[in-house]
Amino acid sequence: MIFGFNTDIRHDDTIYHVQSEAREGEQLLQTQVFVRGRCIGKRAVPYGSGLAEAKIGSQNGAPSISPSNDQDRERMLRELHREVLDAIRNGKLDSILDKRDTPETLAAVKELDLEWINARSVHSSGALTMQIRVTDGGATVEGARLTLRFARPDAAPYYAQVLTDAKGNAEMNVQVDEKSLADSSVVVQANFAGRTATRKFQLRAAI
Repeated sequence: MIFGFNTDIRHDDTIYHVQSEAREGEQLLQTQVFVRGRCIGKRAVPYGSGLAEAKIGSQNGAPSISPSNDQDRERMLRELHREVLDAIRNGKLDSILDKRDTPETLAAVKELDLEWINARSVHSSGALTMQIRVTDGGATVEGARLTLRFARPDAAPYYAQVLTDAKGNAEMNVQVDEKSLADSSVVVQANFAGRTATRKFQLRAAI
């Protein structure tokens, strides 16, 4: 399984959130760029026939390698993610995106969505509890596989997996000291019917 990449990057006075993931059902490597929660454009390349390697590797002279396994595809996804970040740093984002989507276009596209439904109360008795809901075009999704990656500065990343119930909900628990939350983050990836969605949540200690 390929895990996605999420990066926040500032250029001039704008903060961009760059999210990359492999869309297995469509055999695409895709990077989307968000500003204030709205997708402003995306860049996607197919990986089923080796075209992704040609498109991503052509700029640095890399040899063509068939993306036959997850390791190859993850490497290419990382390169695609880096290309978009470099374009933002250089003020050339428009030149690398496939298209810029309007709010009307985005509203017509049904995508998996992740909602952290207990974001204000998650830590108790030494455990971090996250309740996540997965929806598809507003409808709840049963049986979506959620993969959690909990990252903190003083320990190795922690991974967990769980399936959503009939209401599209799932609960994840991680044993962690509340003092570590301020510098920690959680990335949650949902997989359902060959489609994926990834969200990054920054944690903080209770005030």
